[in-house]
Amino acid sequence: MVVGLISDTHGYLDPAVLRHFEKVDEIWHAGDIGSMEVADALEAIKPLRAVYGNIDDREMRLRFPEHMRFESSGLQVWLTHIAGTPPRYTTHLRAGLERTPARLLVCGHSHILKVMPDPQRPGLLYINPGAAGRQGFHRMRTILIMKLEAGRVIDLAAVEMGPRGS
Repeated sequence: MVVGLISDTHGYLDPAVLRHFEKVDEIWHAGDIGSMEVADALEAIKPLRAVYGNIDDREMRLRFPEHMRFESSGLQVWLTHIAGTPPRYTTHLRAGLERTPARLLVCGHSHILKVMPDPQRPGLLYINPGAAGRQGFHRMRTILIMKLEAGRVIDLAAVEMGPRGS
């Protein structure tokens, strides 16, 4: 399973994202989608799993959940927008991880690309694909492409989409 990870598009979808995601099996959007047009464009090329973010409007919140828990290639995944960072998660997320652990946590919100194991929760990998949109304080627009196999992330690549303003 090859997954394209994206977050914080804020209503802007670089056409290059669609080219990078042509070869993935699914696209996971970690919130702050910003417009139905972005969601529809992603969904038109591949199956889309998405959550809403803090800037998403009522229509987006009716279409997408705040949190999504699912299994993919033997991994328990939690997809959300606001999570905090290891080991300082939001109260809701921390409680949820204690009740039902995940192996892969994908979030957005910070606009900072970060991939790291959680030092306090062995077996949990934290992934934030950074921001793919033009709004925010990030300097470089980024997405991630990862390969999942037999309960593991076996390949992960960051793709720089160009400076925020371009």
